[in-house]
Amino acid sequence: MFHDLDSTLTRLLHDAPAAELPELRAADVSFETPDRAFGPANATVDLFLYEVWENREIRDPVPVVERVGNTFVRSRPPLRADCSYIVTTWASGAIGAARVAAEHQLLGQALGWVSRFPRIPEAYLQGVLASPRRVYPLPTMIAQLDPNQHAGDFWAAMGIAPRPAFYLTVTTELPVGFPVEGPLVTTAVVNYQQDTDAGTRETLVDFGGTVRTAAGDPVAGAWVRLDPIGRTETSDADGRFTFTRVVPAPGFTLRARALGLGDVRRDVDVPQQSGEFDLQFA
Repeated sequence: MFHDLDSTLTRLLHDAPAAELPELRAADVSFETPDRAFGPANATVDLFLYEVWENREIRDPVPVVERVGNTFVRSRPPLRADCSYIVTTWASGAIGAARVAAEHQLLGQALGWVSRFPRIPEAYLQGVLASPRRVYPLPTMIAQLDPNQHAGDFWAAMGIAPRPAFYLTVTTELPVGFPVEGPLVTTAVVNYQQDTDAGTRETLVDFGGTVRTAAGDPVAGAWVRLDPIGRTETSDADGRFTFTRVVPAPGFTLRARALGLGDVRRDVDVPQQSGEFDLQFA
């Protein structure tokens, strides 16, 4: 995944407009460690991935459910990771003040260009990041001060004099666990721990069924309401409907209505009853 993020950033930097940012457009992009052995032959923007942290503030406990034919695939939500780069620039063919000016110009162009993107556009995503199975966008944080980072210590560890740089953080996702395939609307119970002062644990239920005619044929486009909470869904082309993240309790009522078929209702207890909750018109 990290190499796909590197490829994504490379493509983004190489797409800088040549007329507006010619030095950036022509520069090489590197992800090597900027230590004393690093000496690129050409003008280079170097992005050193120095830290990866899980972003717990945006952690999502809700499983990801995808429909595949007449089944669903349930996966643990991906881990959200902050990938932090330190971005430096290196000039070639210049020394002294001319080298400093060239590196500052290139650094300014790089900072100005990536700052235009509060999230990485879809067109730049590479590898697994471009997959349709990706759940979240890739937000960025640019040139923000990290109180836990000390630039002097970093450059001392690299064994070279301090250089001008800025931090670039991209929040990406890491798949965790293996997907589980099962029936599309069979009742599923989900437990998760909420990060609250009380540390409460809440149980939620996903359930559904199929709306059918008196002859047993599926009804597409039927209006299905779950009372007393008043949530409404519409049956799909196969007559199926699904309600997700329902707090379990007895005494629910499912109501369905379809043009030319009238109304039908069914009393259900969730999750005391299992299986599918079909509704059939008389």
